[in-house]
Amino acid sequence: MLTTANLLGFLALALVIIIVPGPSVVFTIGRALVLGPAPAVLSVAGNVLGVGVQIIAVALGAGAVVASSPTLFFAIKVLGAGFLIYLGISAFRHRADPLEVELQSERPKTLQIMRQSFVVGITNAKTLVFFLAAFPQFVDPSSNPVLQMLLMGLIFSVIGFFSDSLWALAAGYARHWFAHSGRRLIALRGAGALALSLLGAYMLAGAFS
Repeated sequence: MLTTANLLGFLALALVIIIVPGPSVVFTIGRALVLGPAPAVLSVAGNVLGVGVQIIAVALGAGAVVASSPTLFFAIKVLGAGFLIYLGISAFRHRADPLEVELQSERPKTLQIMRQSFVVGITNAKTLVFFLAAFPQFVDPSSNPVLQMLLMGLIFSVIGFFSDSLWALAAGYARHWFAHSGRRLIALRGAGALALSLLGAYMLAGAFS
């Protein structure tokens, strides 16, 4: 099993990766500004589930196969970036929708939000690279390495969920303050949509670099 030293080392690394705002935080804030706090937390959950598939894949060895195939790895990067751009464009198109409509019939369904966020999580090439690079550094090869990697992945997911949820709630509730002004709300929704699109564009550029 994981030694105390290895566990503390991984915790320190994971905290740095999670707490410092990265793609998942930008995605979460963008969703919160567009949809509100509750859907944003659902987005966090869907994202975590998608990343969880990466964790299982890396632990079972499939991640190494993906990393060794430049074509497949490139396709994952492009797919994830393109999906974020799509979400951003869609949110921008609906930025002026009335708040009453959004809170009722036009709000995306739970499964739809989870599905969209799952795609973003499972295609996040940055987390895949992190797991491929970090897991082997803290594993004792003589004591069930797969179980150790799954444990580290679980720890990473729990910390990531609570950290990103705080971002989601903060951004989501700040959004409600803007709801008293139509122009401010439209501007805020547009900012969230722009954040998603720019994040996708950044990741797309990174795929070709």
